[in-house]
Amino acid sequence: MQTMSVVQSVILGALQGITEFLPVSSSGHLVIFRDFLGIRGIPLFYDVVLHVATLLVIIYVFRSRIAQLLTSLWLLLALKIPQQHSREHRENIRVVVMIIIATAVTAAVGLAASSAVGNMPVRAVYVMFLVTSAILIAGRWGRGSRLLKEVTPGISVIVGASQGLGTLPGISRSGITISASLLCGMDRKAAGELSFLISLPAVLGALILEVLTSPGLGETVSAQALAAGFAAAAVTGFLSLKLLLYLVREGRLYLFSCYLVPLGLYGLFFR
Repeated sequence: MQTMSVVQSVILGALQGITEFLPVSSSGHLVIFRDFLGIRGIPLFYDVVLHVATLLVIIYVFRSRIAQLLTSLWLLLALKIPQQHSREHRENIRVVVMIIIATAVTAAVGLAASSAVGNMPVRAVYVMFLVTSAILIAGRWGRGSRLLKEVTPGISVIVGASQGLGTLPGISRSGITISASLLCGMDRKAAGELSFLISLPAVLGALILEVLTSPGLGETVSAQALAAGFAAAAVTGFLSLKLLLYLVREGRLYLFSCYLVPLGLYGLFFR
């Protein structure tokens, strides 16, 4: 079993940070880059560490919105919602409920998709890159003014199902959920917020599951390589998320299809 070097860990960590947020599929790129670098036998715990890094990035960037939602939820459970702020807290609770609905749908669709596809061959990942590019182009025609507080159960189901499909290697989670939100009439800023707010419970749940089933690091990843991968994922993830949110506001996610289409065609015909 090959031992991962610090340089390889930095490459994979940076790749995770960049592709976790940009609409190009982190899981798909990790599959093809591990194949390209010849890295085998990497334990699940390493993936967990990289996902923790990008999860912390999401929490930091959306810390104000997350704090508002958690505060309203806490006040509801404690039955202490102030009368003068009741409308604001009701809107926050509504968003929390919509996130829960989306998460439940994500779990059902994600499990079904994973069991149906199984271990996807590398060539199929390149096909999924082409699918993602089509999704991004379709999302360009999604224009709306619906705010985050106006999300309906129907939208939550659609976006949650999209996130479930985003678990497939080659399908971008951020790309498919943001495009689905836009096509459902969401405002661009709200579409970006919804995409990453619903990702928090989904990613956290996946992390817990991986931790419970992971056999541990063994001898394939050193502590130095692990730390280097975590740092690379966190730094590049922060920069990538900021860039993504800017591109969403400007309506330019479709530009990533200019990268995904050649990549998908290359993998299909030349790999």
